[in-house]
Amino acid sequence: MAPRILLARHGQTEWSLSGKHTGRTDIPLLDEGRRGAKLLGERLHRAPWDALPDTEVRTSPLVRAKETCELAGFGDRAADWDALMEWDYGAYEGMTPAEIKAGRPDWLIWRDGVPEGETMAEVTARADEVVAWARSADRDVLVFAHGHILRTIAARWLGEDIFFGSRIRLDPTSLSILGWAYGAPALERWNDTGHLA
Repeated sequence: MAPRILLARHGQTEWSLSGKHTGRTDIPLLDEGRRGAKLLGERLHRAPWDALPDTEVRTSPLVRAKETCELAGFGDRAADWDALMEWDYGAYEGMTPAEIKAGRPDWLIWRDGVPEGETMAEVTARADEVVAWARSADRDVLVFAHGHILRTIAARWLGEDIFFGSRIRLDPTSLSILGWAYGAPALERWNDTGHLA
């Protein structure tokens, strides 16, 4: 079976709730985020996933992703990996899109990037590293990370430019699966939050 990547976005934080760009600022989960992480874990421990016994697990080292991983029941199996950290937003860290657009009305991160932070090429390179790792063996992988890096990983899995990430929304505590269709990389499941209902 061709390997797949299961993507778990971290649970809700104060900044994700308010729309602030949260790159390297280490913000904990809200109670809602903790509840969502537990529900995601319960889902992944039931059929058809059955706790993903043969799946390799990695997590961003930032607390919101690590806590989501732990509450979902995978903390004892997960290895921290800096490649899964969120985009370093530089001067835009902690700002909402509306605050940024007050000075740059046409700004779009996927096209324009951020000042004093990671370039789009650097984020793409990290995503490519994750994709190469996931495809390196015949086993599925599960990663716990952040919205923009996971959207970039999805774009690169599909062979698309980072800009493709602008077209695929990703909610907190969502589950997505990057798989295959007719031998080509495909979105098997995207932004699934059914466990939160």
